[in-house]
Amino acid sequence: MRLGPSRLAVLALLAAGPGCLHPDVPAGPSPVPAGRFVTIQVQYRQPNGCDNSAGTCAARVVFVGSWMVPGQEVLLDHPTGPLVWTGSVLNVPVNWPPVDQPHYVRVFDPHLLDTPTGGMTAARLTVGGQVITAYDSPGTPNESGLIYIDDNGVGRNPY
Repeated sequence: MRLGPSRLAVLALLAAGPGCLHPDVPAGPSPVPAGRFVTIQVQYRQPNGCDNSAGTCAARVVFVGSWMVPGQEVLLDHPTGPLVWTGSVLNVPVNWPPVDQPHYVRVFDPHLLDTPTGGMTAARLTVGGQVITAYDSPGTPNESGLIYIDDNGVGRNPY
């Protein structure tokens, strides 16, 4: 008795048994939850007077957060007076209740260019309605404030 090629293929498949047939793959890990992002309000009060040697006293104040990549810095405006700078910062990752570490935030203030911080400061800074009270490297060019942000865009000091 001679078998055709199609019957041979069926017999070979049956002879191989269940080893060749793949069972259903078990469910993998659950998907990573999408990050939560909010918009926060930032306010910075500039010190009185400006007498830096670079003559940049008329330049705008710039806000920087640790979650930002270069080019995402936010230029602040001063609609309420010449010494109060404000702005909205979009797409801030929520990290409250505390996860990992707080965000590092600061501004570049051209009035402070000739100070030991080189213009970088977190003093007199309010983020998400919360005055910054915890600092990293105060009085240096790396000075930053530490802050957590909740789902409502409200800042929370870490300590």
